Amino acid sequence: MEDLRLDEAALLGLVQGVTEWLPVSSSGHLALVQIFLELKPPLFFDVMLHFGTLLVVLAFFRHDIAEFFREEKRREGAGGYLLKVFAALIPTAVIGVVFGDIFESFFSNAVAVAVALLFTGAILYASERVSEGNRKIGFTQAFVIGIAQGIAIIPGVSRSGFTIAAGLLLGVKREETFKFSFAIFVPAVLGALAKTFLEEAGQIGLNGVGWLEVAVGTTVAAVVGYFSIKLLAQILAKRRFHVFAYYCWAVGASLLLWLAVS
Repeated sequence: MEDLRLDEAALLGLVQGVTEWLPVSSSGHLALVQIFLELKPPLFFDVMLHFGTLLVVLAFFRHDIAEFFREEKRREGAGGYLLKVFAALIPTAVIGVVFGDIFESFFSNAVAVAVALLFTGAILYASERVSEGNRKIGFTQAFVIGIAQGIAIIPGVSRSGFTIAAGLLLGVKREETFKFSFAIFVPAVLGALAKTFLEEAGQIGLNGVGWLEVAVGTTVAAVVGYFSIKLLAQILAKRRFHVFAYYCWAVGASLLLWLAVS
């Protein structure tokens, strides 16, 4: 395995930052870049890129997050909202444990990524064709959204897009769906980070990636990810979610065509 260069680490961080919050699948785009550039960074590096996009958003929106949970505590009692987050994480964790190795193998399968992007486009398009809902997140909705997050481990299936679309299709309010998708992302990434850190951190420097490359990729992903989440919030508010369906279809179809020709 060739060592990952700093410019390649920065490129992967850029791809992660741009696509993490936009509903186009950051994992799918990372997989495609790695396939075409013949890069094979360890899973720990990919998880750290996700951690980078999470870290800066948590820091910037810390006051909004605190106010949000205070409001939920007032409306639902202590722990009410956290129980729903936990309910969503159960299916996410089960899917990750049972199918994680299979989904991870798709990172080197361009056909699987292309098909997943086409699927993501269909879900995004369908979610904008339903009537505006006014439901609140309940345990049933939370569980289904958690299933969506688990399926989104597949590279090419957008985590933000699939979870938000699931909420919209269930009739949940647009803003509440956006916030809940973010809320369940935090513990999911932290859990994945802890797992991969215990399994692979000791191999950093021995598997073609050093701590400097990890730091560069994570930093770039964090900075760019800040602008990405702001853009997603604006797009969702303007009901332009379906625009990304066309993008996913175009990329997925173009990739399948290119693979068929070549």
